[in-house]
Amino acid sequence: MTIIVLFRGKCGLSKCVTRYLVAMAAADLLVVFTDLILRQIPITYRSQFTFQYHIPVCNIHTVLLSAATDCSVWFTVIFAFDRFMAICCQNLKTKYCTEKTAAVVLGTVTVLFYFKNILWYFFYTGDYMLSNSSWFCGVTSDGPYSQIWTGIDFLHYLLSPGVPYVLILLLNTFTVRHIAVARRARSRLRGHSNRESPSDPEVDSRRISIILLFVVSGNFILLWALFLVFAVTLRMWMIWYFSVNLPTFVHKMGFIFQLLSCCTNTCIYAITQTKFREQLKNVVKYPFIVIVRLIE
Repeated sequence: MTIIVLFRGKCGLSKCVTRYLVAMAAADLLVVFTDLILRQIPITYRSQFTFQYHIPVCNIHTVLLSAATDCSVWFTVIFAFDRFMAICCQNLKTKYCTEKTAAVVLGTVTVLFYFKNILWYFFYTGDYMLSNSSWFCGVTSDGPYSQIWTGIDFLHYLLSPGVPYVLILLLNTFTVRHIAVARRARSRLRGHSNRESPSDPEVDSRRISIILLFVVSGNFILLWALFLVFAVTLRMWMIWYFSVNLPTFVHKMGFIFQLLSCCTNTCIYAITQTKFREQLKNVVKYPFIVIVRLIE
């Protein structure tokens, strides 16, 4: 529903921002589908999944799930970078903040992460473990304690969510600092030129995308924090730092919050965007309007 509403382009957002938001919503939907739905089907219908012993279904599932998660994370990063360029780098805004650039960047990121996650295909046996665990596929004989596995796993967690976490914090910090400095400067200029009109049309026009940036970024930072702590401590525990082992509930809560971050963006759009709410109502009412017209 969110994808349809945003794709129509009637939410008062630029085409560039709309393209990023549609990509983020699509990636989040794919994570929900591959992680929450496809992971549970083999557990629920065990007897129907005997074919997994002949076809490496779980390997393919792991590649799709990891790539979708990476795209969900990095689409948030490039959206934050796009807003940073639009707000802080006015001389580059016309070249970078375009619909064509957004399409190229999103496509490139998607292809790169799907190629990167093909590596996981060779580290699993292809059989579902048929249990509610974080590793839902059988592991190869080398095991997760091998140096190659450790290196790839470390790189995986470094790219998602380690580096994105730092980048989003830095980009938002620089953006807030630039907005504060620019607003003080414009306030002084407008104070000298027009003391009767305190409102600033330029600042008002940016408010929609700025609110979206901060709320979406803040949502990512908060909900991925526990998962990031778990990922770091797990790696330390697996290289024999047993004193940093966390309780099981921290592990499970980290995964819950990580998955929740893929389900909250629609609520964020609805809360922060008046036009999005209006368009969402129109989309929901449209089938009923068509039925009524057919009856009439």
